[in-house]
Amino acid sequence: MSAPSETFDLDQMIIRNAETAAANVRTARTAISSVIFGQETVVDQALVTILSGGHALLVGVPGLAKTKLVETLGTVLGLDARRVQFTPDLMPSDILGSEVLEESAGGTRAFRFIRGPVFAQLLMADEINRASPRTQSALLQAMQEYHVTVAGERHDLPKPFHVLATQNPLEQEGTYPLPEAQLDRFIMQVDVDYPDRDAERRILFDTTGAEETKPRAAMSVEDLMAAQRLVRRLPVGESVVEAILTLVRSARPGTGESDEQRFISWGPGPRASQALMLAVRARALLDGRYAPSLDDVVALAEPVLKHRMALTFAARAEGQTVAGIIRRLAAKLG
Repeated sequence: MSAPSETFDLDQMIIRNAETAAANVRTARTAISSVIFGQETVVDQALVTILSGGHALLVGVPGLAKTKLVETLGTVLGLDARRVQFTPDLMPSDILGSEVLEESAGGTRAFRFIRGPVFAQLLMADEINRASPRTQSALLQAMQEYHVTVAGERHDLPKPFHVLATQNPLEQEGTYPLPEAQLDRFIMQVDVDYPDRDAERRILFDTTGAEETKPRAAMSVEDLMAAQRLVRRLPVGESVVEAILTLVRSARPGTGESDEQRFISWGPGPRASQALMLAVRARALLDGRYAPSLDDVVALAEPVLKHRMALTFAARAEGQTVAGIIRRLAAKLG
């Protein structure tokens, strides 16, 4: 059993580390907001995703700066960022890499692995639902296992590794809907909406003038990984844990924990509870708090659960929506 002084010193160390991490993250948020206008919620949710160590699905129509957001995140957070445009003819080797046969000066031949764009710390999978299921499944292993297998050989991905995938909610011709197993790998679905009038005015002046504002680095990879480790050490009160369990379990059919369950065809599994547990801690750190609250659970309920649920045909016929169901379930948390 540790002495009280040792426990006090450990608590003080965690507080000092939390203060440093929170300051770094706030600086990063300010740096991103100087380039991305009118998308404060989107920026915050993207940062929460990365602080949680996970991946996000960005859903929005073209022209809302989704690509620019990922590029800016890479620069500000000091990450090696790459972008892949997903198309129907994209092959798994185009993402993962492939082996080529090389002949040395001595005449001996050997295979050499050439790494694909997935070997980045921040990968933007643009219009991910345009790729074939075979290519999507190749990315699925990378997202879940943090390594890829080519020709029977394992190749570890760099740390940290994050995928920010984009999807157009309107034009669905020629697309392959993401399977539920892959959707579940995304910590959050981030809905990117149109900016308000004032933000769009700023965009007009900043992007069409002689000089455009460029993002600047605000954190290093080491700073980010330290913040990610800290997120997992932040304490979570029993009331917040119970709220997470109540919310996720009430979003499943057949458990008898909410009236809304009759509208739900299938719901979130335990991975959703894990995602919400990490996300509320990350949101607290982003706001300079060292423990999450019920407000964090309510605020993140929709982005964490939305892509992990489906409604029955009868519910859709009545005009029910997944977002509306989640909001009603979250409102019951108090």
